Amino acid sequence: MSSAFVTRRFDRSGTTAGLFIGDIVVLLVLLAVGSLRHHDPIFQEPLYFANTVAPFLIGWLISAFMVGLYSSRARRSIRTSVLFADGTWITAALIGAALRATSFFHGESPVSFVLVMLGFGILFLTVWRILAGVTFAIR
Repeated sequence: MSSAFVTRRFDRSGTTAGLFIGDIVVLLVLLAVGSLRHHDPIFQEPLYFANTVAPFLIGWLISAFMVGLYSSRARRSIRTSVLFADGTWITAALIGAALRATSFFHGESPVSFVLVMLGFGILFLTVWRILAGVTFAIR
């Protein structure tokens, strides 16, 4: 993999770092809310929660890198930032659901679960990326 490919996919700036950290926090909150809604013992058994989160974070990292979510191109405007993040989430959620359906992670991935994850993920990320766009002065 060439360094030019990596450079085009990841802009090394404070804004990129802020977006990355914010995205991860938003995804953790999304997954925590879902887990708590289903009475999962996330505070009593943090490894259980880590096993819930891992497939989706793996999917997020793969998808974000492949689409260039953290490139300067992905934050040309607030709209672009939202579209890139939401597109990344669609792919990441599908990867996460597929991983969750394996014996490596607990849980199942019925269609209803995938649809709920997609919908709420898009909602959470859209709100966050709009707020981030104002905060980081994305144009």
